[in-house]
Amino acid sequence: MSTGTAPLPQHRLPRPLRPFRHRAYTMLAVSMAASLFAGGLWIVALVYQVIALGGGPSDLSLVSAAAATGLLASVLLGGVAADRVSRRLLLRLVETVRVAMAGLAATLALAGHLQLGHLAAIAFAVGAAEAFFYPTYSAILPTLLPPDELLAANGLEGVLRPVAMYAAGPALAGGLVAAFGPGVALGGAAAGYALALLPLLAMRVPPAADDERERTSVLADLREGFGYLLRTGWLFATLAFAVLLVLVVIGPIEVLLPFAVRDQTSSGPGGYALVLAAFGLGGAAGSLIASAGRMPRRYLTVMILLWGVGGVPLAAIGFAERLWVMGAIVAVVGAAHGGAMVIWGTLLQRRVPPHLLGRVSSLDFFVSLALMPVSTALAGPVGETIGIPPTFVIAGLAPVPLAVLALVLWRLPRDELAHPLDPTRT
Repeated sequence: MSTGTAPLPQHRLPRPLRPFRHRAYTMLAVSMAASLFAGGLWIVALVYQVIALGGGPSDLSLVSAAAATGLLASVLLGGVAADRVSRRLLLRLVETVRVAMAGLAATLALAGHLQLGHLAAIAFAVGAAEAFFYPTYSAILPTLLPPDELLAANGLEGVLRPVAMYAAGPALAGGLVAAFGPGVALGGAAAGYALALLPLLAMRVPPAADDERERTSVLADLREGFGYLLRTGWLFATLAFAVLLVLVVIGPIEVLLPFAVRDQTSSGPGGYALVLAAFGLGGAAGSLIASAGRMPRRYLTVMILLWGVGGVPLAAIGFAERLWVMGAIVAVVGAAHGGAMVIWGTLLQRRVPPHLLGRVSSLDFFVSLALMPVSTALAGPVGETIGIPPTFVIAGLAPVPLAVLALVLWRLPRDELAHPLDPTRT
């Protein structure tokens, strides 16, 4: 398998840093870091722009649901595109759309013409662009790196994502919102996305990573991907579990957490940014730990339990009255979810046939996030009806029995032993 341009000397690099021997991967990682940083700016700026427009939880639910709907509506097409056309071109187009949409939101906000409907439409477009990024990134990565470096690369991404998106980006956004208002923070997000585009313009990839792929039709490609999903037990079980996990967890985190911070700790944008930073740093730690060693022998069991049991601390969010307590809670949850995501990304890249990886990655997004718009749309009204504390209790405890059912009903412990991903372990 080609890994792109010749790798740089290894010099006994630690396992998590070995992917950086490959120039094309290094350019991709630099772009991702800038894009995730901009994404962190975007998340916080979006929340406080809604609040600046006089919106409450239900209005934020509307904007969040618009972004999720854009993602969901486009993700299957994104997977087909990742398996058919130039992946490098797709990555460039994604960043171009992000620059344009964040720049438009900033311009309207600073000119005083931004309305909630505009923000929802822009969020929809940004979500649609995201739908093309994830399957393309997942499909291009195994063409740039050898198989034994994929765990490390997914771990590095797992570190970059929380540190940039949930720590550094929100920290800057909180300062910009407090000092200049959310419009300036939206402009900062546009600038960050522009920086992410530059390495992609210079990146060179091997032909196998960038060739256009001829297919009979888009529908035939989709049928092939769905067929693989339905006949592959471990994949179907994980995504069935993820559908319900997203329903009960994503909405409270995205919609209610800013109001929990505001109402229970009397903190403003800076406090919310600190809580997001704690979640990000926890995720980075979990990702680093997962990538520093080998793939767990019981990789399916470990992954499902990290997602299911690792979210239990969320049940205490609604009762936390100190900012540091809330930060500690989300840090633990972030660490568990970060470790699980490293295992999941590597699992897809190791067990899914290469010619299906883009479509399966998009199906991962589509199936696991199918109820994300429902979750974000319901979180605000549910939180206003039964209160924020009971809503977070449900979000923290409900995934535990769901995880157990996924492991037992699909016999995942038997599957993982029959298909080891680290042959050196017995």
